[in-house]
Amino acid sequence: MKTRLRDCFDSGKGVINAWLSIPNTFTAEITAAQDFDSVTIDLQHGLVDYQMALTMLQAMSASDATPIVRPPWLEPGIIMKLLDAGALGVICPMVNTRADAEKLVGICNYVPDGFRSSGPTRAGMIYGKDYHTRANKTVATLAMIETEEALANVDEIAATPGLTGLYIGPSDLAISLGHMPGLDRTEPEMLTAIGKIRVAAKNAGIKVGIHCLATDYAKQMLSEGFDLVTLGNDVRLYSAAAGAAVSAMRG
Repeated sequence: MKTRLRDCFDSGKGVINAWLSIPNTFTAEITAAQDFDSVTIDLQHGLVDYQMALTMLQAMSASDATPIVRPPWLEPGIIMKLLDAGALGVICPMVNTRADAEKLVGICNYVPDGFRSSGPTRAGMIYGKDYHTRANKTVATLAMIETEEALANVDEIAATPGLTGLYIGPSDLAISLGHMPGLDRTEPEMLTAIGKIRVAAKNAGIKVGIHCLATDYAKQMLSEGFDLVTLGNDVRLYSAAAGAAVSAMRG
């Protein structure tokens, strides 16, 4: 059960990830059809609940983009339900310690690699009868590094057995370090922190991703060794396109 995300990781190709905050099946379907390598449904800060996430996953099934979710928190119940619904990757918020990362890996893997409960209602149907035996090697686990505490513990977090990679949340990380929120950071302190996280992942032999806004910034991150970049989210992309069209008309 090879995914497009895993194919990119294995071949060394940078992953272009989409981000869905709008709770709508049609916008999810449109986004998944745009040749993204993966598409993330955001249940933390997006306006999406579990039931809507399920229908969005269904709407994305025609695409080969790997479906990923960001759960509201590091909580076994909702993460396992999202995996059972068909998610093949988890970007988990607020992983601050090695113990948090170990918990994430445990939630997402069946015994003997974790403690995920068996009952892949939809996942078993769409990915095949042998889903259980292949899931541990397929589901990607990405721990978000977005606090000063996580930054201090990043080497230990990166060394967690079974963890697929780290994912930088620049806005929360910036707030934690005393800056205003926002993406595409250029402050020296933030660039140092971002570099530290990237190096920790590389030293541990795992992947590293980052949430970006501008395509130029995302390309720069890929050139610096990041394995996955997210291009804003659907709200920002829609707002930018609509705003540009109206501005052109007003002008």
